[in-house]
Amino acid sequence: MPAPHRIDTHHHILPPEWLAEERDRILAGASNVPVENQTGWSSARAIEAMDKAGIATAVISVSTPGVWFGNVQQGRRLARLCNDYGAHMGQDYPGRFGMFAAIPLPDVEGSLREIAYALDTLKLDGIGLLTSYGDTWPGDPKYAPVFDELNRRKAIVYFHPTAPTCCANLVPEISAASIEYPTDTTRCITNLLFSGTFTRCPEIRFIFSHGGGTLPMLAHRIASALIRPASRHIAQRVPQGALNAFRALFYDVASVTNPISMGALLAFAPITQVLLGSDFPFWDAGVFAEQLRTLGLAPAQLSAIERENALRLFPRFG
Repeated sequence: MPAPHRIDTHHHILPPEWLAEERDRILAGASNVPVENQTGWSSARAIEAMDKAGIATAVISVSTPGVWFGNVQQGRRLARLCNDYGAHMGQDYPGRFGMFAAIPLPDVEGSLREIAYALDTLKLDGIGLLTSYGDTWPGDPKYAPVFDELNRRKAIVYFHPTAPTCCANLVPEISAASIEYPTDTTRCITNLLFSGTFTRCPEIRFIFSHGGGTLPMLAHRIASALIRPASRHIAQRVPQGALNAFRALFYDVASVTNPISMGALLAFAPITQVLLGSDFPFWDAGVFAEQLRTLGLAPAQLSAIERENALRLFPRFG
């Protein structure tokens, strides 16, 4: 078996105390996958899966529903618990794990404290957020202090999708992960665009899951909305233009390694902005990497997605 070389930027952990405390909500967030994928998770199982899939390093994160459940003290405690747990994984398996730290947004004060702890004390690799919180999206003005601080730090910010309160369980028997997760990713990106956050925070490197959700399909429609007279005040917040802003973002390939979805993503985003994502343990760690190799990509393109693009963001993994 060749030495692992891939860098996986969409890889989840389930710290046992976090899972025990909010088990029902956590399991509900992935109702379309077997429960044992979550309850049977362990760091040793993750390493075994990574070795089998040729993954040298995984940048881990806490998946939906995150650490914020409406209680300030709980949110701060769960964020610290998850970040300490992930940092210890990095110490136990040197070189194998980086981490996007959890923060308890919408608790702005608590989030700023945890950013300092995660990046300065634990030396983690970036910050992990959800695409929405209740019925608010990250471009909301009340979250501006958090993004301004992340911009000051030139941080990497990874977004994982969720279903906002407004839109959960809209269609019977269809899980939120099937429709709402990719849709909310597009809501999140559009909200960050229209609010001017992308323009105000040019030093943040943004990563979005699942190929940007439905954005490749809707990008031109969103861009065209900004050239209409009624949207002139919004367009002033996007002087670089919507499509240029979208092309500067990073997108992982979890769940989009099929000809239709990858065709749309690569027609929309430069190959330099595409990252490998496994979505482990909700998917087998190697399935998307193997599917990627069936799409007729050139060796240089595969190398860029599997490793080289991530090394530009995380040079320490080299």
